[in-house]
Amino acid sequence: MYAGEPGRAFIAALPARVAEFVDRWELEVVGDSMYGMAALVLPVRRADGSGAVVKFQVLDEETEGEPVGLRIWNGDGAVRLLDHDAETGTMLLERAKDGSELSTYAEAGRAETRKAIIVIAELLARLTAVPAPPGMRTLGDIAGQMLDDTPAALKALRDPAERALIARCADAVREVVGEPGDRMLHWDLHFDNVLAADREPWLAIDPKPLAGDPGFDLWPALDNLFEADEVLWRFDAMTEVLGLDRERARAWTLGRVLQNALWDIEDGRPLPADHVEVARRLLGR
Repeated sequence: MYAGEPGRAFIAALPARVAEFVDRWELEVVGDSMYGMAALVLPVRRADGSGAVVKFQVLDEETEGEPVGLRIWNGDGAVRLLDHDAETGTMLLERAKDGSELSTYAEAGRAETRKAIIVIAELLARLTAVPAPPGMRTLGDIAGQMLDDTPAALKALRDPAERALIARCADAVREVVGEPGDRMLHWDLHFDNVLAADREPWLAIDPKPLAGDPGFDLWPALDNLFEADEVLWRFDAMTEVLGLDRERARAWTLGRVLQNALWDIEDGRPLPADHVEVARRLLGR
C-alpha cells in the first residue's frame, strides 16, 4: 500500500471527497477516472462549460509543493491551477488532451524519441527559469541527507563494483552540495508527464517541486524509454538546450542515481541495471 496508513486513509475518504468537491466547485464528471501511484484524476465540466480535471492525491513532502509550483508557473510550460484546497491537497486543473502523452510519440522510434527529449528540455528550460519561493523543500537539504545516509547504504551493498559506483556518485554530489541552486525544479519530467494541449503543443503535469540546480531535473528523461547508447546524446542535448555547465549537471544527475540507490537499498531491492548503466556512462566519459 502506497504511503502506508495515510494511503489507506486517503482511499477510505475518496468517495466522500469526490462528492464534496464536485458539489463545491459545481462540476460534472464527464469521463472515466484516471489514476497513478498516489492520485485519482477525474475529467469534469465546469459550470461555464469549460473542461478541467480534478486531482485527488495523498499529501506528503513531494505532493504538497505541486500547487505552489503550478501557481508560480501560471501556465508557462505547465498546466494551469484553476482552484485548490490546501487542507486536502485537491486541485482543479486545466485539462489537456486525453491520451496525449509525449511517450506515445516518443515510442515510435529513436528519431521521435530524440525529438521528445528536446521537447522535455525546452519545457525544463522554461520551468527552471523561475526562482523557487521561500519555504520550498530544497535540494541542499535533500543532498545533505543523502550524503549522511551513504556510508550505511554502501555497507549494505554486496557487489564491490556497485559499491564503488555508488561511492563515486556520492563523491560527485560532495563536489556540488555547497551550491545546490535556487531554481524551481519539476523533479519528475518524463515522457508520461508531458501532455499535448490546445493552447500549447505540450505542457508539463504532475510536478514534485523543490528548489535547486536544474541539473537535478535531467534524470527522468535519461531513464525513461531507456537506451544505453542514447544516454550521452540525451544528456548533451538537454544540457545544451538548458545552457547548463555539463560537469555540474553530471554531478547532480549522479545525485539522482544516488537518491534512487538509497531508496532501493533501504527497501532491499537490487539496483536497477539501467540506473547503474547511466552512472557508468556519465562517469566513464
